[in-house]
Amino acid sequence: MTLYQRLADTLQELIREQAYPVGSRLPGVRMLAAQHQVSVSTAVNACRELEQRGVLEARSRSGYYVCPPLAELEPPRVARASRRPRRITGQERVLQILQNVNNPAIVNLGAAVPAPEYMPVATMEKVFHGVLREQRRRCVGYEFPPGAPELCTQIARRMAALQCPTRPEQVLVTNSCQESVAIALKLVTQPGDTVAIESPTYYGLLQVIESLGLKALEIPTDPETGISLDALTLALERWKVSACVVVGNFSNPLGVCLSDERKQALLALLAKHRVPLVEDDIYGDLPLTGRRPRPIKSWDSTGQVFYCSSSSKTLSAGLRVGWMVTPDAYTEKARYLQFINTVSVSTPSQLALARYLERGHYDRYLRQVCGEHARSVARMTERVTQLFPAETRVSRPAGGFVLWLELPGDIDTSELIEQAQEQGVSFAPGALFSATGKFTNCLRLNCAVKWDNRVEQALITLSRLC
Repeated sequence: MTLYQRLADTLQELIREQAYPVGSRLPGVRMLAAQHQVSVSTAVNACRELEQRGVLEARSRSGYYVCPPLAELEPPRVARASRRPRRITGQERVLQILQNVNNPAIVNLGAAVPAPEYMPVATMEKVFHGVLREQRRRCVGYEFPPGAPELCTQIARRMAALQCPTRPEQVLVTNSCQESVAIALKLVTQPGDTVAIESPTYYGLLQVIESLGLKALEIPTDPETGISLDALTLALERWKVSACVVVGNFSNPLGVCLSDERKQALLALLAKHRVPLVEDDIYGDLPLTGRRPRPIKSWDSTGQVFYCSSSSKTLSAGLRVGWMVTPDAYTEKARYLQFINTVSVSTPSQLALARYLERGHYDRYLRQVCGEHARSVARMTERVTQLFPAETRVSRPAGGFVLWLELPGDIDTSELIEQAQEQGVSFAPGALFSATGKFTNCLRLNCAVKWDNRVEQALITLSRLC
């Protein structure tokens, strides 16, 4: 634990003991530094840490103020294990929910797409203009797989910083993280094979599995500790599993981050059964507190992990640039599969992302946006606590920007969504996150929205329908 994190813990304990009551202003950072005998930068970082935890609120030119405490909410319950691998069903409604993103009459709390206010729009615009001006002839052509060399180099450098030594030629640029996952599964499975997945899991993964003619084996996932290794062990002993897909850092929809110990145990378990791991790390750059966690890939010494990610949740959903890092034995075939899928990823998008990464914009932006997401999740959690039925269970995500709610009683959110959309509100019903339609009394909310009166009214409407 760093010095600023220890100071943050000390200040948080003082706040719990009412040394600083709710609504009161903390001493200035210089005074805090003097009181606790630390540097001013340490005091600043400690206050920012508490801001991300939802304990403090920064007010422009005024300082840091103590926020009201969030109620202690029960986490959602863990689903029961699947009895057998299953075909995917019930995904027809996904496109309708996603289309609501572009409908100005509907408040989008469903699709996990950050509002433009969370994206570096102005900086990306300048970068694009520079690329189009300086490399206009290149921008009208193809960048065939594996992709623009400068982008592959930048991604390899970022992977190395995450303790994943990667050569640029191991990087394959794709159109999305979802395409990366699809290519990885094509490399290691055949139609009819079984894929082990978290439960609940991202509905896009279920669509990929369905489109490839595969079966899903749902493994119970705890909202605080992640995928059950005991249940996965039993599944691997009972069924022939051809691949396992896991979001080790800030899973969607639970937002759980596997500990380093559990990541290594998962890798060892899969290696024992010779099952390749497809790692979806699309949310890895978005911790709500602390440092960015290591990918599972960083412990891969045998080439069993296919690493997949993209810029969709951080920089721009419309950029359409993802990537994967493949084991050497699969590099050429992965490139061929990407080529026959889409021929090429947008050249201007690749060059713009490469320049953005090269100039150091990305890390500065992440330091800002992670704090914004932490505040948005804390604010949404607080409003859900105040508005929804008292027995509602709410996830406590460690990263990302979505909340998973388990509603009380026999509420069916697949029916609730119809009423909500008629009243201008969209959310993601829980059944979409299961291969077999589990989680009918659950829903997912997107917290990365521009908070205004429309969002407040949407939550009030949704809570009333519940």
